[in-house]
Amino acid sequence: MRASKSRHATEDAVLVGSRTHVEVAQQTSVIPSTDGSDGREEDRRLGQRLRMLRRERGLSVQTLADAAALSAGMVSQIERGLSTPSLRSLRLLGIALGVPISWFFAAPDHSTPSASPYIVRRGDRRLLRLTQTGVMKELLSPDTDGRLMEMYELTIEAGGSSGADFYNHEGEKAGVVVAGSLRLWLRNDAFTLEAGDSFQFPSAIPHRFDNPGKQLARILWINSPPTPSSASPASTP
Repeated sequence: MRASKSRHATEDAVLVGSRTHVEVAQQTSVIPSTDGSDGREEDRRLGQRLRMLRRERGLSVQTLADAAALSAGMVSQIERGLSTPSLRSLRLLGIALGVPISWFFAAPDHSTPSASPYIVRRGDRRLLRLTQTGVMKELLSPDTDGRLMEMYELTIEAGGSSGADFYNHEGEKAGVVVAGSLRLWLRNDAFTLEAGDSFQFPSAIPHRFDNPGKQLARILWINSPPTPSSASPASTP
């Protein structure tokens, strides 16, 4: 048991100097949070869940990094709560581990029993807050097995983004801008959407997004399927 713990500790401390993989640290910029939170507690919680799932899968840091096309150093930093992943890198990790991105969402501190497994009350939403990237996701879909889509309320701070690099995967994405502005990049084309505008596109198209405005943006966002079986970093559109 002692040797096993030592091996895990060595893996978790790996910092790789090679730049052959996509380095997520270059994708993120520090965005001040409107609620005063610095996000460190959310980063630690997220890192703990990622490490737990990786070990359950019997994977080393390097093996997971290779499967997600990220550097081992970045995976190690995320697991230790030292780095905030972009949505792009978190989805790549989820695909490599076989879970939807919602698996990383935190459950509410207090929830009320639902009369139906198909209903989610506002106070019972699970939450993913990536403070340094200026993005927050709330899961609107119930946590049921076999669902074919997931629905979120996506909140983006002014200047917040999904990350600097494009990525793509199987499936489709759709949504509607509820408030503020969303700049959606599809390959080389950037489209600025305002409140009331909507979109739907094959997720195989290299894509990313950001909030170019000065106000908070809120988007109703849908992914299908929740857990794509494959993805590509698509660092160039």
